Formats: sequence, structure tokens, C-alpha cells
Amino acid sequence: MDPGQKVAMHVLSGNSHPALTKLIIDKLGVQPASASVYYRTSRETVVDIEESVRGRDVYIIQTGTKNVNNDIMELLVMAYACKTSSARKIIGVIPYLPYCKQSKMRKRGSVVSKLLAQMLSRSGLTQVITMDLHQKEIQGFFDIPVDNLRASPFLIQYIQEQIPDYRNGVIVARNPNSVRRATSYAERLRLSIAVIHGEEKIAESELNDGRHSPPLPEDDGRTVRGFEFLPGSLSVTSALYTGTSTMPVLHAKEKPPMNVVGEVGGRLAIIVDDMIDDAESFVAVAALLKEKGAYKVYVMATHGLMSMEAPRLIENSVIDEVVVTNTVPNDLQLSQCTKIKTVDISVLLAEAIRRIHNNESMSYLFKNISCED
Repeated sequence: MDPGQKVAMHVLSGNSHPALTKLIIDKLGVQPASASVYYRTSRETVVDIEESVRGRDVYIIQTGTKNVNNDIMELLVMAYACKTSSARKIIGVIPYLPYCKQSKMRKRGSVVSKLLAQMLSRSGLTQVITMDLHQKEIQGFFDIPVDNLRASPFLIQYIQEQIPDYRNGVIVARNPNSVRRATSYAERLRLSIAVIHGEEKIAESELNDGRHSPPLPEDDGRTVRGFEFLPGSLSVTSALYTGTSTMPVLHAKEKPPMNVVGEVGGRLAIIVDDMIDDAESFVAVAALLKEKGAYKVYVMATHGLMSMEAPRLIENSVIDEVVVTNTVPNDLQLSQCTKIKTVDISVLLAEAIRRIHNNESMSYLFKNISCED
């Protein structure tokens, strides 16, 4: 079959977000493919595709939720089922890619997002559509094309249409790592930015993990890999390099208390980030902004995971409104917190699917969006 030839589209869905799947299918004007995804009594995942997908383009819609490991296994089994059924293309539509926060080596851990990327690539997927990866470099973990869509145009539109006094606002970066994203929002809204610097507590990565070697058992001079330990020396920081140089003392980082860099007094503060999971840091930042004179605090994020006590914390905080998209299901959170609002991004995912299916360029979906966004 000619790779450029247009073939029928089949849309499959896992159990993670049926509401979003329905919105996408309605906008595409197609019927969902008939398939069953269920669990045996042993909790094994079973997929039955009940119609032929041979030579077809199959789009599997599955996002990450709190039931993350089952979501991943469903996606892998569905992709492999389509591969063994001779589907021509298998495109994974994953609005929120699970494990995307584990994209760096931590202590004795592993880069889990690369492991997941390799698993998805080997399962049979030929392309991935996702949205607002936590780190854009994750695209390089895949051996297949990845389209990382952006939700910022929808959130900016919400700001312009639903916040009447947004022109008196300031875009706030929750930490220095979010400055580029905040700058991208601020430039398109013609607003200034502020940055939260410092932390309230020591980060987990800074805690002693037992990686340092114990002191030498004997108080006598010895040489270890070119370092000569003088009598009475118990650590490498006091070691002398054979003959001349001295190892410098490794000082621990001291994190300053939280402070706002920028003017927020008498302004409307809009905190932007890619996801909200644990809301404690957002609540602390909002309290600091109110203390510095901001009269309203909004939080904008693409993925509203809001795990554990996040809805309750937000409801009892000084945050005026939290706006997230529907990349993950949040019906429970909406019922627990009246301050949470959602923005529908199904039209963007449907348009991405349509363009890929018709072999059209995806560049229009990234128009006026910077790489920092």
C-alpha cells in the first residue's frame, strides 16, 4: 500500500478518560472503533479489538490518571494488539504523558520517562501526540516522532475573556525553572513578570542519602587513588593530593527564604505552570503574593492532577481560582473544590489527529508559540 494513500481512520479508547475521547470523536465526526478493554480477576489487562484494523490508521486515546500503571499497561497492550493485527499506522494520543516528571537521574534512581518512551516505541506505536511535556527533552527519549502540543493559547484566551482586569496583572513564575514559560505568557499578554525565589524547606534531593563513604577506620597515613591522607585526617575534604594540591571543601547549598522578585503590590497575580499535582507549593506562593500586596491570585496549568488533599488545600487557601485543561479527568476535584475551572482542549487534539491523517503540516498548531512555552 502506498504510504501516502489515505485509508480509513479507526479511533480506539482506553478506560482513562472516556469523556475526552467522546469530545474528540464528536469533533472528528467519526464513530469509535469497537474494542473491549477490561481486567481479569487476576488484574491482568485484556484487549479485544472487535473489528479489522488491517492496513488502517489507528489512533489510541489514553491519558495518564491516578491509576497510572493500569493506564500505561492498557495503552501498551492496545498498541501491541494493533501491531499484531497488521495496522498500517498506530498513533498514541496521550494528552498527559505519565512519569514525565521523572526525566532526570536522581541519586540511585533511574530516568523512568526514558524507560516508558522505549516501552511505547517497542509496543508498536509509530507516532505520539501529547501535550505540554514537563521537560521538552523527553521527545528525544522516543525512537518515533512526537508532537508536543501546547495548551497556552487556550489558557491565554481564558485570561483575556474571563478575567476582566487582567491588564493590571503580572505573570508569576513559581520558581526560577518556570521563568521561560512565564516570559512566553507575559510577552503574548503584554504583561510584566515576577519570580518566586527561594524555598520554605530543604528539597528531598538535598537530604543525606548515605552515599558518602564512612570515615577511615584507622588514624594513620595512607594513600587512596592518588590522595594522601595525613595522620588525623578522616575525610577526603582534608586530603592532600600527592605532593601539592588540596581538595576544596564542598559546602552545602543554602536556600534563602521565599521572596518575590518583581512588583506585585496592587496587581492581579497569575501563576503559570505545566501541572498541578501537590498543591502545597502553590498555596504557599499564593499566600506570599497576597502578603506582598496582590489583590487576586490565579493559577493556570495544563494538567490538573491535584492528588491527595490538593482540592481541599486549594479551597481553604487564598487562591481565587485555579484553571486547568481537561487533559486528565477531574470530575472528583471539581466536586470537592469550587475554585477549580476547566478549559476544553479537545479541539486541538482532534485537529492534530485530522492533520496527521490527511498528511498535512502540523506547523499551524505551533504558530506564534515559542520554544520556551
